[in-house]
Amino acid sequence: MVRQPNAIDFWRGFALVSIYINHIPGIFFERFTHKNYAISDAADLFVFLAGWALGIVAIRLGTKGTRGDILSQFGGRIMKIYAAHILISTIAIAMLAIAAQYLNNPILLEWHNAAAFFYDPVHAHIGLVFLTHRLGYFNILPLYVVLTAMAPLIVLTYRAAPRALLPISLAIYLIVLTFKISLPTWPNEGWWFFNPFAWQLVFVTGFLIAQQEGLGAFVRKHIRIIKMIAIPIVIGGFFMLKFGWWPDPTKVPHPILLFIADKANATPIRFISFLALAAIFSGAYPYISAFTPKLVVILSTLGRNSLNVFCVGSLLSLFGQFVRFVFKGYLLVDIMILVCGVALLILTAWVSEWRKHKKQS
Repeated sequence: MVRQPNAIDFWRGFALVSIYINHIPGIFFERFTHKNYAISDAADLFVFLAGWALGIVAIRLGTKGTRGDILSQFGGRIMKIYAAHILISTIAIAMLAIAAQYLNNPILLEWHNAAAFFYDPVHAHIGLVFLTHRLGYFNILPLYVVLTAMAPLIVLTYRAAPRALLPISLAIYLIVLTFKISLPTWPNEGWWFFNPFAWQLVFVTGFLIAQQEGLGAFVRKHIRIIKMIAIPIVIGGFFMLKFGWWPDPTKVPHPILLFIADKANATPIRFISFLALAAIFSGAYPYISAFTPKLVVILSTLGRNSLNVFCVGSLLSLFGQFVRFVFKGYLLVDIMILVCGVALLILTAWVSEWRKHKKQS
């Protein structure tokens, strides 16, 4: 049975459309996404909602599910996300090769960290399989593989000691930022664009706020006060973006990552700014649903089929980059990219739901 529209699916759909737009650098509509007004973007929202969805699964499992049930619940999901990442990465590599050939422009072979796939294919494809080498804009699914692998441990820890989960997650986060711990990339030297050991705090926070007790209960009880605190934080973040009031990494105390805004490590400035923004909009869904019910249905449909929509959206974003490269980004071109791309995302969600319905019938 298809889920009815709800806040989680709606905001997940909103994040998917935002990611599609933001992954086409320079497109006219990029300036209207919330990354231009707050120190966070759709990635933070997407990971937070993934944690929230895990929290709902944990509530559903309760204390009845065995460890085997929990592991099987997420084992298949890990393989599905991993397979999706390998598939869309392979297609994207082919798209870059085709564009380079068709446009007679070998520079396209070097777009988005792709050069190794063409000039050092043996090592690059080993890296692709082991998630140590990825294309630019195709970084988030590997993060999801790791977070989903962490999910059984998160659920079991919460079941055994609910009050210990947040301190453990926060301690890992602080250690990771203090000692700059992350996963390395290979064959190119570097570090994962999304550090899973830092982003797990965003994931765990979403998980905990979804619960009916503990942090979730505290937030619901004091949401008005939290919103009052959140407003100046969001306003301050806007002015930091507008006027470039960023902390100077050469002047802040150590550990540096605790005092600068860094997406790769979901640093405190970014994390707190996102939580403040989420608090302000936490009660907006009923009003949005009342005034724009059709929009809610569309975005919720995207959110219910987030993996399929994300995969198609990632490839469409890359195609949109090619189109802008050829046609130099005229406004009419950007409008066509937006309209056609979103229409195809909606079609992807519709086909996904149709397939589910056929399997059930």
